[in-house]
Amino acid sequence: MERFITKKLLKWKKQKNRKPLILRGARQIGKTWSVLNFGKQYFDGKVHLVDLEKHSDWHSLFKKNLDINRILSDLEILLNSRIDINKDLLFIDEIQSCPRALMALRYFYEEYPQFHVIAAGSLLEFAPQEISFPVGRVQFLNMFPLNFAEFLIAMGMKRLSEVIMSPPEKQSEVMHNKLLDELRKYFFVGGMPECVQTFVKTGSIKTVFEIQSELINTFREDFSKYATYADKNCLNQILSSVARNIGNQIKYSRLTENFSNPTIKNGFNLLCQSQLISKILSANPGGIPLGAYAKEKIFKAKLIDIGLMHSLCELQIIREYKKDDLLSIYKGSLAEQFVGQEFQSAGNSQLFYWSRPTKSSTAEVDFLINKKGKIIPVEVKSGSAGRLRSMHLLLEKFQNCPYGYVFSTRNYSELPEQKLVFLPLYYAFQISNSGL
Repeated sequence: MERFITKKLLKWKKQKNRKPLILRGARQIGKTWSVLNFGKQYFDGKVHLVDLEKHSDWHSLFKKNLDINRILSDLEILLNSRIDINKDLLFIDEIQSCPRALMALRYFYEEYPQFHVIAAGSLLEFAPQEISFPVGRVQFLNMFPLNFAEFLIAMGMKRLSEVIMSPPEKQSEVMHNKLLDELRKYFFVGGMPECVQTFVKTGSIKTVFEIQSELINTFREDFSKYATYADKNCLNQILSSVARNIGNQIKYSRLTENFSNPTIKNGFNLLCQSQLISKILSANPGGIPLGAYAKEKIFKAKLIDIGLMHSLCELQIIREYKKDDLLSIYKGSLAEQFVGQEFQSAGNSQLFYWSRPTKSSTAEVDFLINKKGKIIPVEVKSGSAGRLRSMHLLLEKFQNCPYGYVFSTRNYSELPEQKLVFLPLYYAFQISNSGL
């Protein structure tokens, strides 16, 4: 597989004032494979893998003291390999399972800044609070499931990937329909590496659905690790409820009826920290940064991966799979999940939308993005320009927004008199890309 994260890792490698890198992301999204593949491609020396979950007995390396020379000497014995700090890559995987290893990253930076050190973890926020996190001594990089362009490359369609990574333009009918057909497959396969790899090898969507169910069960088994923070049953119910409410404004009390609001809020935040879900905040598009104008109590949410929605929603997958119109699948919620997921993969770690409740109705626009210092509202729907009432209201009210994007299955077109740009769904990553 070709992952765009490789370009970001290479950029980190070439930095003069480089710090140890912590690669963050949920489980099963390909962090380990990506780092090992990067090491093989771009390092003249060796790649030393220290898996602290697999080798829990290796935690003792960091318990005695954090003397880096001693740690490296002991590692050479355990790995049965010489470590060259000028040529090699040290990869500490599942570092969250050994909090003192997190502390050691500070001393790698201070004593051997030339040494390339990468750590990966999926539950870093759950490290014991008494551990001193090496703030200012490490860099962070978020990783997500395969986006649609990466999916196309994995499917052997690099030319199609290049099309959607180029500046948006009207495509031929043949190209447009082909891209929508492949996008429909992605809607159901999603971007979890195991699912993509299985689909590439077998072409069996049924097998993919089975793997998605297994992945959901794996995530739920992980909930036992949150035992001191939240109720396992509460987390299960919140995760399923979020999946069924993609695109809808969320109230904690509606996520589950079996727990108190503070308990639900705590569980929701824990799932956000584990990156299984993401909070989409309501913000005023009147200024930048959007976060300064966001309302913490008004929000929507999205899942980590579009493919996992099916298992979580427990809907009739085969019936939905037979639908031709992408915007009719799950009543359009899958399309909104897709756009949000592509935006995050493109570098927009925090997502925003606009909501203005009134006495008679609520005006709402699905997303707000910062593009070259301008706030651009984004709608995901099949309606004509004349029915985009919330979008028109926003553009009229906030003159600082130069135009709006409308994602649908129609081909690229512009309505400059209405300040609208209509984009096919497959361009979502490209128009929000903040730089690879």
